[in-house]
Amino acid sequence: MEYRAIGLMSGSSLDGLDIVYARLQEIAGKWSYEILKSDCIEYDQDWKSKLKNAVHLTALDYQLLHTSYGHFLGREVNRFIEKNDLFHKVALIASHGHTTFHEPKLNMTAQLGDGAAIAAVTGLAVISDLRAMDVAFGGQGAPIVPLGEKLLFKELSMFLNIGGIANISLHINNEIIAFDVCPANSILNPLAQRRGFEYDEDGRLASVGVPDHQLLSELNSLEYYENPYPKSLSNNYGSEKIIPILERYDLCVEDLLCTYCEHIAQQAVSAVLPLIHNDMNTENQMLITGGGAFNKFLINRLDESMKKHNISITIPDAEVIQYKEALIMALLGVLRWREENTVLASVTGAKMDSIGGALWLGTH
Repeated sequence: MEYRAIGLMSGSSLDGLDIVYARLQEIAGKWSYEILKSDCIEYDQDWKSKLKNAVHLTALDYQLLHTSYGHFLGREVNRFIEKNDLFHKVALIASHGHTTFHEPKLNMTAQLGDGAAIAAVTGLAVISDLRAMDVAFGGQGAPIVPLGEKLLFKELSMFLNIGGIANISLHINNEIIAFDVCPANSILNPLAQRRGFEYDEDGRLASVGVPDHQLLSELNSLEYYENPYPKSLSNNYGSEKIIPILERYDLCVEDLLCTYCEHIAQQAVSAVLPLIHNDMNTENQMLITGGGAFNKFLINRLDESMKKHNISITIPDAEVIQYKEALIMALLGVLRWREENTVLASVTGAKMDSIGGALWLGTH
């Protein structure tokens, strides 16, 4: 069976809206994919401000933003369809939305981007609220990409995605273990912006910095890292926990960036090692995606740290680096349409696997 679907992803780093139009094919239980068209719609300063500050709105203003952002997503999808001549070629849209509140301990997660508004604007079937069912079942609601990795990248068993938050996924002995590692670009990007750059291109600023070992020690001692998996981070963890620590140190931006890159590398190693301790004599390959995969300094630090433990890093082509999560959103939407599981309890800690996502049929 073949499906042609659009996946939408908006990450915590506020880089922009990732859009993927993909061919997804299932034959005898085996899935394959092809990214046919892709784009990243950069947020203007108005949308960045609205999404960043959404958690401070009144209930009414938050709901108004929820519907407004949904209409925005619908309009961007329409532009994408027109630009690429995709009329009557899209079966459905799967939208992750933009995460604001994430409190799985209280059985709650919230993503901006009203699915009904997207369906109304595009006229297409829309799947949204992909995390809500898992959280209702007591799960973390995150990460939700491991099932997609298992189905679409079955030749690999270790994944590190470096977006606003870095998260790992390991497939070991027919079990998938996945969780958020630490804030990543949600810290690196704001630091680079202090020097007038949207982000630290190639890690050039970090590369001339010097790591501060006292700061590194304090970062590594944060309580979250001691918590057992399954676990996940809210988008505001970095601003509430990490930034105040950084601001206590009289360091230049370059030293802060260098130190934080080292922190990401050390936490990634610390997250992986306990899970592969019985397989240390076998070379493991780790696929790295997300915006952080373009940060050459960070990747070099990860490579040097991982290869000490017989883990080699694989960087895919640029389209997969940037759009893997949007691609997997498209797949999750298709799985929801087929009424198949989209989230694994073994990953999130929920009481059962679940078919996640609200369906809005549109008019077509």
